[in-house]
Amino acid sequence: MTEIPHGLIKGVVLKRHDWTTRLFSLFVEAPINTYQAGQFTKLALPDGHGDWVRRAYSIVNNPKQMEGHQQMEFLIIADESGELSPRLKALNSGDEIFVGKEASGFMTINEMPQGVEDLWLLSTGTAIGPFISILETPLLEIRFKNIVLVHAVRAQSELIYQERIQQLFNRYNKRFHYVPIVSREHVTGTLCGRIPTLLLNRELEKSAQCQLSKAHSFLYICGNPNMVKDTSDTLKELGFNKHLRRKLGQFSSENYW
Repeated sequence: MTEIPHGLIKGVVLKRHDWTTRLFSLFVEAPINTYQAGQFTKLALPDGHGDWVRRAYSIVNNPKQMEGHQQMEFLIIADESGELSPRLKALNSGDEIFVGKEASGFMTINEMPQGVEDLWLLSTGTAIGPFISILETPLLEIRFKNIVLVHAVRAQSELIYQERIQQLFNRYNKRFHYVPIVSREHVTGTLCGRIPTLLLNRELEKSAQCQLSKAHSFLYICGNPNMVKDTSDTLKELGFNKHLRRKLGQFSSENYW
């Protein structure tokens, strides 16, 4: 077998859960180092020609849920033209997989500025994964008055993690606001459209029953690059600034490929 590249370690697939024909969760056991909620690591497989195919995927479960074991969940969409995701979808319990030992990423609670009262998490597709990890962090309700989870998908079947979202309602009570958006179907109780448009026309705030404020709000944006760029541009248009370590702002983002 090809030598394992530096930074990768051997893991094993525990199970796979299929949400739709293309959307699935892969549960993996591997001895990775300590990570923070919201971070990502690499999944990799040898390509059979002496090289490796690897891609970054966020870890869905919160680090506290890993204590005593090393099981991780990754939320993945299978791209028919992709080099790795179709092969990941073909994996089953007991199959070998390779995982990045060190997690990366700055979309974490520790990177947010102090004094934030309202946390907004804006996601498309599988980018809800790292937000689930953040939302399941212990004692998060002590830090924020309001927490808004926005999840935009194409079809109702992609509005996943409904049981975990219900648990978040039970935990946070009136502090938690969930705003589902479905773009290609009419679904009662959801919004329709793109996140930038729904920000501009204030429909997101109306649905969340929470007002965006430059003084008290912080937004994380995670999803496809077009959504991230357009949403960032919209927030700037509304007077919000990108958050940097050297200059505090009200929003930060992470592209999901």
